[in-house]
Amino acid sequence: MQFETTVAIDADVQDVWAALIDAQHWPEWTDSMQEVAWLDGGAPSVGSRARVKQPGMPALTWTVTGFEPGKRFDWRTSSVGVTTVGTHAVAAAGDGRSRLTLGLRQSGPLAGLIGMLTGARTRRYVQMEADGLKRAAESHRAATHTPATGAG
Repeated sequence: MQFETTVAIDADVQDVWAALIDAQHWPEWTDSMQEVAWLDGGAPSVGSRARVKQPGMPALTWTVTGFEPGKRFDWRTSSVGVTTVGTHAVAAAGDGRSRLTLGLRQSGPLAGLIGMLTGARTRRYVQMEADGLKRAAESHRAATHTPATGAG
């Protein structure tokens, strides 16, 4: 199974990136996450691990496999017969806007079966995460960027 979604966000790349790597706060803005905790402390980087618990799914440990600060991170997890790779990328879209792309790819001998059983929920969760991150980044922008006012 492979799924990818892209959303336009009315916030700059820095605001989107800040929300994206602040994974322990993901459950605050998406119902697709119950718990996310970085296990190795500090800022995420290649090799960092996170414990992720989602509704209706077992807790999984994800390991960061690619990391470009301010741009993207990829991570992967494995369970019996399936390896799952998640991608998270943010890019400038001009005019202080950004484009967020989230993706998920499953491979392995049981990937087809797991995809049939959980594919609809997985696609729904990825979309919920993209939409939630959009709201979080736009809220952060609104809270930290006040419009200039003229002097009286």
